[in-house]
Amino acid sequence: MFKMNLLIETIGKLINNKKKEKDVLWVGSKDIYITWDEFKKIADIEYDAGYGSQEVAADLLIVGKDFWLERQEYDGSEWWEFKEIPCKPKAKGNIKKVVGSSWDI
Repeated sequence: MFKMNLLIETIGKLINNKKKEKDVLWVGSKDIYITWDEFKKIADIEYDAGYGSQEVAADLLIVGKDFWLERQEYDGSEWWEFKEIPCKPKAKGNIKKVVGSSWDI
């Protein structure tokens, strides 16, 4: 059994990625959302983050302007994964195929 506090884990993941609580716009899923303050009230809870069955909602998202956290899971072990909207490259290319073993540029 590996106990984890969901709120502490979430704040830690934000900090590790140079984000602050004030950077969070909303928390929820593709169907419904709550505010960060509402989330903090219900997320200050321990769960078993070890192997077994997933305990935290699999579709839970923490969303900011240019980033989001999404839940990941392997055999019941679970964690946050940080995702960032990619920056547009400076160079425009001439891509000729996107299927196969490598780019054909």
